[in-house]
Amino acid sequence: MILDALLDFATRLLAQLQSPTLAFLLGGILIAALGSRLEIPESIYKFIVFMLLMRVGLDGGMSIREANLADMLLPALFAVLIGAGIVLIGRFTLALLPSVRTEDGIATAGLFGAVSGSTLAAAIVVLESEGIDYEHWAPALYPFMDIPALVVAIVLANLYLKRRDGSSEKVRIWPIVKESLQGSALSAMLLGIALGLFTRPEQIFEGFYDPLFRGLLSVLMLVMGMEAYARLNELRRVAHWFAIYAAIAPLLNGLIAFALGYVAHVLTGFSPGGVVLLAILASSSSDISGPPTLRAGIPSANPSAYVGASTSVGTPVAIAIGIPLFLGLSQVVFGT
Repeated sequence: MILDALLDFATRLLAQLQSPTLAFLLGGILIAALGSRLEIPESIYKFIVFMLLMRVGLDGGMSIREANLADMLLPALFAVLIGAGIVLIGRFTLALLPSVRTEDGIATAGLFGAVSGSTLAAAIVVLESEGIDYEHWAPALYPFMDIPALVVAIVLANLYLKRRDGSSEKVRIWPIVKESLQGSALSAMLLGIALGLFTRPEQIFEGFYDPLFRGLLSVLMLVMGMEAYARLNELRRVAHWFAIYAAIAPLLNGLIAFALGYVAHVLTGFSPGGVVLLAILASSSSDISGPPTLRAGIPSANPSAYVGASTSVGTPVAIAIGIPLFLGLSQVVFGT
């Protein structure tokens, strides 16, 4: 019985590793490693991200409009706890390791507690291609995890720096929240949620945003693969602990979220697909809005550490290993 479950898990894991989403990510890494001069203009990259997150937000907003809001309360609470908890774990593990500057460790944990819109989009495509049902409001858990993670990271880092420097100046939390809400990725997601919630965008959603979703995601994965390879040089300049953390943290964070998602499943009927999405949100690390927010909030932290760890290791691990892992785990736990 156990052996059959493990074999089934391994088979499904291998199938996910052959998915188009992962193929484009690996393709980007490969052509970058071969020295290709292929470039995707930054403006096109930003447009693609906007389109993907608008689609996710619109879908989430329309689903929230039809949903029982009480069903969202426990998953939303867990999302907040996960985002803040990931940063606290990083503060007392990575930030305390030798050769790791405390503010660099906290900033890295903050980025890994925040959410990657591209990883979320990739997960949605995989779930839909597998025919796995999930609450369409589940992607709207994004800000509940993202904002607390960034706020806690910036507050902890500034408290540490002020204590180290002997300053008595208070850390102001609202500017951090405002900066997070004004970030491009979260703004697009929240705009889509608001439009889906308060208007009737079904026709434009079905005729424009939804059909383009998978094609645009494939281009984004290609860009991220090239970016991941390019960031490897930055990661080599800082302590190797960041690479180790970036390889382990996505999976550990995702497993914590999966466990809490299972609790929500038992207590409120949160779907197995929703549990998987919550785990993938936790395993991702912010690649769009998080870096500029942290750069403004913790200016003394080294971007090569936290951005390099996230982009070159964390995101590929979350997509290539995390998505198939949590899907396989869901199939074993829920029997779907």
